Amino acid sequence: MDAPSRATTVAPSADEALPIGEPLPWRVVDEDGSLLLRAGTILCREAQRNFLLSHFHPRRGDAAGFQQNSRSAETNPVTLEDMHLSIGALLGMRTQIGMGRAMHASRVIGFSPSHKLFVTPPMVDGQHLMPMPGENVEIVAVTTQAVFWFVCTVEAICTHPFDYLVLSAPGNIRQLRERKAVRVRTHLAVRHGIDLTGHALDGMGVGCDLSVFGMSLATTAPIGRIGERVRVALQLTTRTVDAEFTAVAVIRNVQTGTNPAALCTHGLEFEGLSSEQELALKAFVFDKQDAISYWAAHAA
Repeated sequence: MDAPSRATTVAPSADEALPIGEPLPWRVVDEDGSLLLRAGTILCREAQRNFLLSHFHPRRGDAAGFQQNSRSAETNPVTLEDMHLSIGALLGMRTQIGMGRAMHASRVIGFSPSHKLFVTPPMVDGQHLMPMPGENVEIVAVTTQAVFWFVCTVEAICTHPFDYLVLSAPGNIRQLRERKAVRVRTHLAVRHGIDLTGHALDGMGVGCDLSVFGMSLATTAPIGRIGERVRVALQLTTRTVDAEFTAVAVIRNVQTGTNPAALCTHGLEFEGLSSEQELALKAFVFDKQDAISYWAAHAA
């Protein structure tokens, strides 16, 4: 089986292609095609750019000829019964057009004998967003058994006695295996800062691994003391999620390197995540776990 293709573009120069203090005119990707920074991101300091060039292989994501192919893992068919969906189960929902790539929170409120789902409309910035009848929606369902991804069609929009959607029976169900606190190895560009509002993220580090509860962040020097809070921003991009993740995190441990050139590693615990943020993390972690298992099984 063919392996994913890699980027073939030339890395941008430090002086011209990665501007300081102004929005990036294009997205920046690593040599394997993974997203490092979105278009519009602002690098506040030259030190951020230097760190990015030292610890990643940044490419212009709009460069001609850039391609990244991916294959989904083959899994055994999963049925609605296998998911053990219950009333009140948390869902993430997005349509193929009009809602962006982020998952928006919804909940199961009922079922029909033919396996249709009755759900609350997705919440976007505190407001209900109604998809159009006939639209296909992608769903990530968080159950007691695991996290699942599937597709439904919006069959009806109801407004009485309250707003809710009627979705077709789930199709193309895919299980994203879940174990509590599972961590996946990552190599993510992470902007960080002590300004908890996120207006000044002037630091740059490497997200070494990630879970639904926290992450490890490697930087050139300690960014704070144990118990202090920082804000982090990183890109979560897989087949089922494409979002910029920003959150406040508590520093739980700090490990300094054994030599002057070694990076300092921080154990961070996310704090006060919204339903949308939790869904994005779960989808990213379980998609990455699934992909790692798939390629490991086909490596021989």
